[in-house]
Amino acid sequence: MYHYYTYDGRTLCSAGALPYPEISALPETGEVLWVFHRPPLSGRDTFPVTDPAQLTEREGVASLCAAPGPEGLPRELTNAIRAGRVRAVNLAHPRFEELMAPLPRPEKVRLNLLALGDVGSTLLLGLRLMGGDVISSMGICDVRENAALRWEFELNQIQPPSGAALPPVEIISPEQLFDGDVFLFCASRMVPDTSVTGGDVRMAQYGLNRELAASYARMARDRGYQGLFCVVSDPVDPLCRAVLTESNRAPSGEMDYQGLFSHQVRGFGLGVMNARAAYYARKDPRFASFLTEGRSFGPHGEDLVIANSIDRYDDGLSRLLTERTVHANLQMREMGFKPYVAPALSSGALSLLLCLRSQWHCSSTYLDGVFMGARNRVLPTGTELERLPLPQALRDRLQTTMDRLRAID
Repeated sequence: MYHYYTYDGRTLCSAGALPYPEISALPETGEVLWVFHRPPLSGRDTFPVTDPAQLTEREGVASLCAAPGPEGLPRELTNAIRAGRVRAVNLAHPRFEELMAPLPRPEKVRLNLLALGDVGSTLLLGLRLMGGDVISSMGICDVRENAALRWEFELNQIQPPSGAALPPVEIISPEQLFDGDVFLFCASRMVPDTSVTGGDVRMAQYGLNRELAASYARMARDRGYQGLFCVVSDPVDPLCRAVLTESNRAPSGEMDYQGLFSHQVRGFGLGVMNARAAYYARKDPRFASFLTEGRSFGPHGEDLVIANSIDRYDDGLSRLLTERTVHANLQMREMGFKPYVAPALSSGALSLLLCLRSQWHCSSTYLDGVFMGARNRVLPTGTELERLPLPQALRDRLQTTMDRLRAID
């Protein structure tokens, strides 16, 4: 049984009774909030309902799968979903009224970036050259004063002869990092040098980088930051989870959920894994189906899942392509170079710009308590995950990946 209510000028829809004035039918226009109850941060606290099946499915791998909707769904609710008017909100979150408010979507964003190392500076270069349509300006911050001076000097001298406007770059202090719409965390306390050519190089950085990311998460909490907190540093996906968790932890150590919302945190690491899989698919005919039918899921790390094809999924080929993709960074290290250019541009600049343009891209978003990489796009109502008819063998791989991500503390 579905019920409709009004609350503070908003239309609510629920499968159970709520203590609000009930109405007999949905309005034909305006946003509809599908409300549910579950512990805060156990999953997404707000998301667009783009498929009727989302009203009843358990969040997790099922959220990536096309599925039939529930029986007995009122036609007017189905029509509202098809029209893109329905957004889910967790009424059990202590700040549910903030979640009910329309999500902020500036036409152009102010972007601030922390740390101008190899990744940060390359990412910034890509954003300066390609992001003028969605970025108004960029702030840069680095503990090394000369690094910021260098890149302000260099980047603001990149200009086409026509004089077309590119986003201006300015040096900012750490206290100004959250005076904007998008914050890019590119900092790292430890990056293995080129002599390291084996093992999980990304996870080796987790301990030191976790505390660094957590310190900026607490800063975002203190500032009441409302924009996107984007993680580019390794290991991307566990760091995203640490950022979300620590921003919602009170100084006493208790979780009070007064920090970042789950939809504010996003990881940019999957883009390069998808690009590397495509690189190998262009070189080896066995993997060619990936270029038109394949997908990438999961983290920027060992638990990556590459599918050679959705319609013609081959588990053996997919696992072989996954292995090559995961270890591409080690191949670059064996050449004597750090693998940062492709990640900075494929995972960073290109994916972030697609995200800001509301186009399909690869990034990690919060799902069932972990940050899971998948193809998605940002709608006015939040993040829409691509839903496909995934074969059971692929679903099993995705579940294993989510379980392993959940086990990382």
